[in-house]
Amino acid sequence: MSKAVIFFAQGLEECEGLLCVDLLRRAGVEVTVAAVGGQRAIVSSHKVRIESDALAEELDYAAFDACILPGGLPGVDNLKADATVRRVCCEFAAQGKIVAAICAAPTALAAFGVLNGKKATVYPGMDAALTEGGCTYTGLPLTIDGNIVTGEALGAAIPFALALARILAGGETSDRVRKAIVYQ
Repeated sequence: MSKAVIFFAQGLEECEGLLCVDLLRRAGVEVTVAAVGGQRAIVSSHKVRIESDALAEELDYAAFDACILPGGLPGVDNLKADATVRRVCCEFAAQGKIVAAICAAPTALAAFGVLNGKKATVYPGMDAALTEGGCTYTGLPLTIDGNIVTGEALGAAIPFALALARILAGGETSDRVRKAIVYQ
């Protein structure tokens, strides 16, 4: 079974984060919600309280196959400022593990240097942060370049999560989840 960690920071876009957790768990991926900022209770950008599984700085990341960054502001700014998130994203990228980000979160990957020489997408209007980081902006809802998976915004959250399910659990499993949620 594949294992993924998703970083939740204060001010995240809760639908992007929780949708990934839900669909990946339906696909049999073991997902750990890791809180950034020293508190296990996270309050989203829309004031939804979420209890994480662990604190980001307390996890051993060797057994994980993927790391995921949801969007939302100021959540993404909090992800960018976190040393553990930076370290894990950079190490996973270098090791060929899956590094995924959606909405504004690809700007964090660009700031970490992970997108240099890659193709990626981001929330419309934030593309300068990617191109300044040496990335080619696609403007597509979903972009996969090697081990880097990026999604444009909440509207792309289902295809983003299903793409991660396909990578981490296989095509048949991803298709089963897609059919179960009646996603066309």
